[in-house]
Amino acid sequence: MQTESLSGFLDRKPLYYKEIDHTRVHQAYAILKPHIRHPKRVHIVGTNGKGSTGRMMAYLAWRQGSRSEEVGGRSFGVGHYSSPHILKFNERIWLNGEDASDEVLEAAHRKLFPILGEEMAEALSYFEYTTLLALVVYEKCNLIVLEAGLGGEFDATNVCDKEQSVITPIGIDHQAFLGESIEEIAETKIRSIQKRALLGPQPYDEVVAVAKRIAEEKKAELFSAERLAFSDEKAVELEAIAQQKGWPAYLVDNAMVACQALDILGMSYDVNDLKTLELFGRFYPLTENIRIDVGHNPLAAKAIVASMEPETVLIYNSLDDKDYEAVLRILKPKVKRVEIIPIVSQRATTIEAIEAALKQVGIDYCMFEGYIDPKEHYLVFGSFYTVEAFLRELRAKS
Repeated sequence: MQTESLSGFLDRKPLYYKEIDHTRVHQAYAILKPHIRHPKRVHIVGTNGKGSTGRMMAYLAWRQGSRSEEVGGRSFGVGHYSSPHILKFNERIWLNGEDASDEVLEAAHRKLFPILGEEMAEALSYFEYTTLLALVVYEKCNLIVLEAGLGGEFDATNVCDKEQSVITPIGIDHQAFLGESIEEIAETKIRSIQKRALLGPQPYDEVVAVAKRIAEEKKAELFSAERLAFSDEKAVELEAIAQQKGWPAYLVDNAMVACQALDILGMSYDVNDLKTLELFGRFYPLTENIRIDVGHNPLAAKAIVASMEPETVLIYNSLDDKDYEAVLRILKPKVKRVEIIPIVSQRATTIEAIEAALKQVGIDYCMFEGYIDPKEHYLVFGSFYTVEAFLRELRAKS
């Protein structure tokens, strides 16, 4: 029987589940494990900054490996698995400097599906299957950076052993899945660590306490990005790169963490390679007066508000499980008005709910009509879906 195309297969899987069988992906990985190679793996958990930190790590390692390849003649591969995507599924599976091609993904699917068997492949969730698909794509790499979804301990990306964990800032988000308190959320994420972990700068002291306790329980080595030696020369280089690229402070922190994670692994890199890295969707300058950011919670809003231009027009929408009123309060000092853009998601909140929050916070608003005034500054923010809707609108206009 011919294997169904990857896109057709994934299109039939729901993106969200009220309940997930956390044992199922482990059973599937046990089936797959003997059939693939297992490169060095880094696991990234946290609430914010996972995507940019992971991409910086992968990019620096890949660029350095490419230079070694030119000198020594040995192939050097790096993969970065992240989620969700903005416009195309291929964005989730980055391989050696670019999104994996349709052909590479189809070949991995044709290998994975028969190994798992129809019953198991059909039973896996969208995210579970794509995580295993990434492991097939990356089996010939030297290093894989795996970004957890919303969890940690029970996340599909936690099925395999890892050389190192990286813990990015943890905040209040996804309470329905992870717990109501910051301690509960941190516990769920940090319990995924094994023998070595790097703790990035944290906005909550409780997260640091949880990390120390879990590391002690697991006899894992815990490094802190705030205390690790980071040379003055690298710090100066990073600041210069940040200024050149217009990065907000949180991206500088993430770059520092990415570099120190590579230091711990004993991997060499040139920090100046970050000059050529494009972090699409991370306070990204789409044009001279439009920035797009896939941030979606209060922690993300706090991270970018200082870098916003005064009197910015905020193009916004949100998923219904986010504290959008808190987000709007944080951004309000820099916002001239909000333009609400409709998004397509079963988790989207209603336009009426966004309007009620805007009235409560006291920000002028209107619906986004697709017009961009070249004399105004814009920030598109609120979720991956918000950025996607905006980009599709621009594409349709052009």
